[in-house]
Amino acid sequence: MIIRDLTTIDDCRQVAALERDVWGYTDAEDVVPPPVLIVSAKRGGILLGAFDAGGVMKGFVYSIPAIKDGRLTQWSHMLGVTRDARDAGLGLTLKLAQRERSLQMGIDLVEWTYDPLQALNAHLNFSRLGVVVEEYEENIYGESSSPLHRGSPTDRFVAEWNLREAHVERRIAAKGMPLMRDAGIASAPVVNASVARDRWIVPGAAALDLGDRRLLVEIPANYDDIQKSDDALALEWRLASRAIFQSYLRRGYRVVDFFLSKEQRRGQYLLALKS
Repeated sequence: MIIRDLTTIDDCRQVAALERDVWGYTDAEDVVPPPVLIVSAKRGGILLGAFDAGGVMKGFVYSIPAIKDGRLTQWSHMLGVTRDARDAGLGLTLKLAQRERSLQMGIDLVEWTYDPLQALNAHLNFSRLGVVVEEYEENIYGESSSPLHRGSPTDRFVAEWNLREAHVERRIAAKGMPLMRDAGIASAPVVNASVARDRWIVPGAAALDLGDRRLLVEIPANYDDIQKSDDALALEWRLASRAIFQSYLRRGYRVVDFFLSKEQRRGQYLLALKS
C-alpha cells in the first residue's frame, strides 16, 4: 500500500465514496462532503489515503484541528478501510501515519470516539496503539443511516492517544506481541461476568459498588453479529455496559487496557483507579 496526503477535490470525492461503502450510509448528511474535507486538510487537518498497486483507494484516515484545555490537538473523525483490506493491518498503518504527521506538526495528543462494544476496535486502540479512556459519551451521534448503527444508541468512548508517552511507544514497538503484565491483573474482580446462552453471551448482573484498584468489564467479541440477529440483546448489552462505564468513570477509574479472547467469545476491559 502507498500512504499519501490527499490534497485534491478528486481525492476527497474518493474518500466520500469510501465513506458510503464502509459505513453503508444512505443519507447524504452522514457523509463528510468533499468541500469540507479539502478545506480542513488545507487548514491544519490530516487527511491520508491508502492506495493499492493499481491506484485504488483502500482506506483513509481524517482528523481536524482541535483544542482541549488550551492544548492544540487533532480530533480523528474517521478511519475507514475497505472490507477486502481489513485483515492486512491497514487500519493500524493509517493510524501510525497519522501519528507521524501529528508529531511533525508539534502535536502530541490525538483523540477520537469509538463504540466500546466493538471488540476488534478496542483491541486495536488499546493493545496496538496504547490509548486510555476517561470519557463516555451517551448517544453522541444520534441515529444515522448506517446499518452498523441501527437498533442501538451511538454510545462512544473518547480515546486519548498521547503520542509521546512511553506506554504508547512500547505498544507500537511490540507490534502486537503480548507485553509483560502485572500478575495482579488476572485476579482483578469482574464487574459483570457474562453468561453463555446458545450462540451468544449475555451480560451478567453488574456490581457497581466495587472499590478494588483494578477491575475487569466484559463485552461480547461479536457485537456486530448480535446487532444483526438479536436487537433486544444488542440493546441489553448497550444499556448494561453504559451503566457500568458511566458509574466507574465518575468514581475516578479510567480504562487502560483490553484483552480479547475469541475462543471464549468475549473481551475484557481493564479499569484502574487514577492515582
